[in-house]
Amino acid sequence: MKKTLVQLIAFILLVLTANASVIAQNSQALAVNGPASASPFAAFSQMRAAFDQAKQFAGIDPTKVDYIVLATRFRKPSAELTFMPPEFMIVASGEFSADSLLVLARAASGGKLRDETYGAKTLSLLTIDAIAGEAEKNPVLKSFSEVAIVSLSPSTIAFGTTAYLKAAVDAAAGNGRISPESLASLLRDPNALISFAGSPLTSFSKSIGLLGTEANARAPRCDSKFGDFYAAITMDATNFMLRGAMNADNPDTAKIINSLISGLLRQATSSVPDITAQSVFKALTVTAQENELVLRADIPQQMVMDFIKEKMKPKKQEAVTESTPQVKKPAVRRRTRRGTRP
Repeated sequence: MKKTLVQLIAFILLVLTANASVIAQNSQALAVNGPASASPFAAFSQMRAAFDQAKQFAGIDPTKVDYIVLATRFRKPSAELTFMPPEFMIVASGEFSADSLLVLARAASGGKLRDETYGAKTLSLLTIDAIAGEAEKNPVLKSFSEVAIVSLSPSTIAFGTTAYLKAAVDAAAGNGRISPESLASLLRDPNALISFAGSPLTSFSKSIGLLGTEANARAPRCDSKFGDFYAAITMDATNFMLRGAMNADNPDTAKIINSLISGLLRQATSSVPDITAQSVFKALTVTAQENELVLRADIPQQMVMDFIKEKMKPKKQEAVTESTPQVKKPAVRRRTRRGTRP
């Protein structure tokens, strides 16, 4: 893969991490807090400048991104009972042109992108030669040897493993293949800065054959939503607020896991030397509520700004003094003359 293509992918990831409301609200908070937050404010100013350069480079304003979804999924084992690694996909939507990003990707690939029609969409595929060569020896790497990029709508673009993108195309066409429950859980709070959702244990059970294989489907003998979780980060004028919940199947299990997690948090609080990290651990509260574990934390924005400011300070270089080695003088031996008497 050429260096320019790597730079483009890095640029896309930069676009995907931007959020205009976050920057604006934090800028206001920094202005209120005064000189103590001057350094973090400068960092946000530099970020805005970088976004302006991105807009000039590709005609895309990173602060106009509406949402970003990073998704992974597990696959059923192959007919040969081979463990299949997870697949990934990044989807972004906002006030930008998906076709413009595709044009940039095609130019940066140096002609390595090839088109494949799938349904009503055209996928642009790229084979990663280094991984493809290793995949001939290790089939587990096969799913990572090829990635694709596709425009799902004029303002929505997706990038990831080919099979997962085909599932996204089917879902966009109304043909299912991606769980609407998972998507609804992920987007349940439209005001969230960041949200997380998933079914890790269910997905893992799928990958080890509890739901059958690609050639032989079977109904699971144990069907439980244990481990399904949701979490989101929001903010108000003074705090970042973390809220989350995990399915524990029943009230007894919820209380047992709550006791374990509470003990781990106390241990982490006492063993971590960093004062800011200790404050974050102390702000976390986990409680058992019926069949769920509920997570809450309110972290002051000023604490986050102080942490960033501390990490941005230049490291002090200790002066190194070189001592000149002293050369030892060789010991002088005195010679004793013995005279003879006549």
